[in-house]
Amino acid sequence: MNLGEILLPYQRAYLADQANVKVCEKSRRIGITWTEALDSVLHAAARTAPQSTWYVGYNREMAREFIDECAEWIARIGEGAGMPSEVLVQDEEADIQAYEIRFATRAKIVALSSTPRSLRGKAGRAVIDEAAFHRDLRALMKAALAFLMWGGAVRIISSHNGLDNVFNEIVIETREGKKPYSLHRYTFDDAVSDGLFGKICEAQNRRYSPAAERAWIEEVRADYGADAEEELDVVPRQLADAFLPAALIDARMTDDAAVVRWALDDSFVQLPDGDRAARGAAWCADNLAPILRRLAIGASGRASIGVDFARDSDLSVFWIAERGADHRVRTPMVVELRNIPFRQQDQALFCVADWIAARGNLTLAMDARGSGAYLCESARGRYGARVIACTMTREWYIDAMPLLRAAFEDGAIDIPRDPDIMVDLRSLRMEDGVVKPPEKRTRSAADRGKRHGDAAIAAALANWALKQRVVEYAYMRPPRARRGLFPGGESARRDRPPGETETAARPRGPRGLGSFF
Repeated sequence: MNLGEILLPYQRAYLADQANVKVCEKSRRIGITWTEALDSVLHAAARTAPQSTWYVGYNREMAREFIDECAEWIARIGEGAGMPSEVLVQDEEADIQAYEIRFATRAKIVALSSTPRSLRGKAGRAVIDEAAFHRDLRALMKAALAFLMWGGAVRIISSHNGLDNVFNEIVIETREGKKPYSLHRYTFDDAVSDGLFGKICEAQNRRYSPAAERAWIEEVRADYGADAEEELDVVPRQLADAFLPAALIDARMTDDAAVVRWALDDSFVQLPDGDRAARGAAWCADNLAPILRRLAIGASGRASIGVDFARDSDLSVFWIAERGADHRVRTPMVVELRNIPFRQQDQALFCVADWIAARGNLTLAMDARGSGAYLCESARGRYGARVIACTMTREWYIDAMPLLRAAFEDGAIDIPRDPDIMVDLRSLRMEDGVVKPPEKRTRSAADRGKRHGDAAIAAALANWALKQRVVEYAYMRPPRARRGLFPGGESARRDRPPGETETAARPRGPRGLGSFF
């Protein structure tokens, strides 16, 4: 039997992950529990080191359904196993009703009720289904994690049941890296794009068509109504007012960090290129170079710059961060640019980045959307693989924002004491399951210009960049070729000894950039 033809791509991805602890936040009725039933059968039927599975749903109907799905898989793959039976699992307080399938390998699959003590003294694999709806998930987790001591595994599967639910806390802690668990997230749209409706048509002997699929999607979403966001889109309800509370932000602020701002009026772009370059170089020399000379950045060997780009209505923000030997993230300087032409943004960024790159391991995470692609491309030409182009996708926000919040909650970040930065960080809100700045813009206390959470995004980029592994490389010329192999023959290769490492010449900065140090 070819499982690749039966399972959809997201189901195959879930099945392939054999982490010790696996967490899955999911839409309703997309077949993850069904896939877990297959995994349980495969482990119980394994010829080498078979493992029993202890399944815990929050009611008897779920337990029975899981056992039926396991029986279905057994019939499909032809594994030898007994028929499902209803049993009593012995417990020191009371016998627990359960459903069971026994295999020839002596392993078994047992579906239990939602009682933490039901997992006590067991070994193998623990599957906690619809975890968000269990009465005491923490106690259930405590019992399940004991399985790991003897080489077992734990699976925590659920749709959401509110923002403040213990399951959502586990998801957040896993995403932030506080829990060493594997995390999967599958929405209704993910399942549909992977072919869910086609599989439903196969199972019901219906004819598939794009029109039928669209009608079915509308019908499903209409059925869930106001609950669709949580039930189908995997967005927990009861959303908090602010992603980062003001008290938490204030606790991480320090007077030791500088905020440097540069704003120009529209007449600046009318100046000749040489005059603009000269004025840009002068501003960098007067405002950035003196601060950079005083900084100890680079001593730890790891620094980053997060760049949130804007040209007209919003700000470009360069957030400089350094991770010390104590793993604390410090922000020695933030640069904010308003209405600054592209080439002068180059000058400001290169002034800062050149100084840091000469002293430590620098990574730049840059907003590469729209016009930001220009500055990102320009930096790529100068710093190569150290520049990470970020298109700010939903996946990026899901990855980066919990890391930023974790740094604040753990007291592992220092930021400038500045009212505008406070407002930007406070503006972060949960929208459609991800944390972003709101659509409404705010007014800057510094210059009364518009802000759109620009510093918050730059901070998230800089913090995220410190977590990334950037590999730099060089090109090594192959040994000298025989005559005639390359255009120009052997003489074309005599200008460089064989095997000598060739690296690209360092690109020159914008005209007038010069040296500030």
